[in-house]
Amino acid sequence: MSEGARGLVDPEGLYLVTGGAGFIGSHLVETLLAGGAHVRVLDDFSSGHRENLRVASVGAEGRLEVVEASVTDLDACRAATSGVGFVFHEAAIASVPRSVERPLPTHDADATGTLNMLVAAQEAGVRRFVYAGSSSAYGDTPTLPKVETMTPEPRSPYAVAKLAGEHYCGAFAASYGLHTSTLRYFNIFGPRQDPGSQYSGVIALFATAALAGRAPKIFGDGEQTRDFTYIDNVVEANLRACHSAGPECAGRTYNVGCGQRISVNRLWEEIRMAAGHPALEAEYGPARAGDVRDSLADIRAAEQDFGYGVKVRFDEGIVKTVDWYRQAESASVPV
Repeated sequence: MSEGARGLVDPEGLYLVTGGAGFIGSHLVETLLAGGAHVRVLDDFSSGHRENLRVASVGAEGRLEVVEASVTDLDACRAATSGVGFVFHEAAIASVPRSVERPLPTHDADATGTLNMLVAAQEAGVRRFVYAGSSSAYGDTPTLPKVETMTPEPRSPYAVAKLAGEHYCGAFAASYGLHTSTLRYFNIFGPRQDPGSQYSGVIALFATAALAGRAPKIFGDGEQTRDFTYIDNVVEANLRACHSAGPECAGRTYNVGCGQRISVNRLWEEIRMAAGHPALEAEYGPARAGDVRDSLADIRAAEQDFGYGVKVRFDEGIVKTVDWYRQAESASVPV
């Protein structure tokens, strides 16, 4: 947890984190509670874990409330938002391959769910609404780095649904004066990312495979690149967008990454070294439908508008993440 991020928390505030039992959401919950705030979580536990909330709320007795419901339920969104000052909307079906296989549930959760939350937030008089967007909105254009002013070219149903939510955020800022911010995430990783699904993030899958001495599968030739971003950077970006962005930033979209391009092959090399299996070779398979070739964030807008900066570098984050999975494995903690 970033000490700088904890210092941004309003200890008198009531925060709502949708998807708060998930990977990113639970880190936000942990930081908010550590900063003295009261937190309400809206989660249907379709992908999040109660254990994440138990860990996140240690030492915060009486300051965490959990509402078990889906963002696809407008009445539940209204109830969860009542009395809330700040919303971090993280809930989503966050998978490109899953969206290709089943586009309708992805649209319901990611597009309609976001609209529901915006309606509820506007009616409740929420002060700030921070939305988890996605770098997948940029599509596969070869232009690097990705700048927020580029024309979106989404290639998957997931990317389209997340982009629709982003446009709804801009529309609610323009139409109703709701202060919204969209953060386009670039390949977030860190402790508590769930490796147990075929749709899991690549770093969670690679880390658990390396620690077990198993060869992971790399889709494509492995030379595709991503801007891998450690979770502490993302938490701080959310809090800065919520509390440090001026009124002129309302309705805007910001990249959240590290501004560094890493190939999947290099990623595997770093992980296998950290896991103590430097000679373990990966297996390769066909490239996946809907995946983009290269991704790199231009983070200057977030730096300029609300002071975002990279606190944990890629290599540091990999070591922290592999160490967490190693400890979780030895302690038989579900991951």
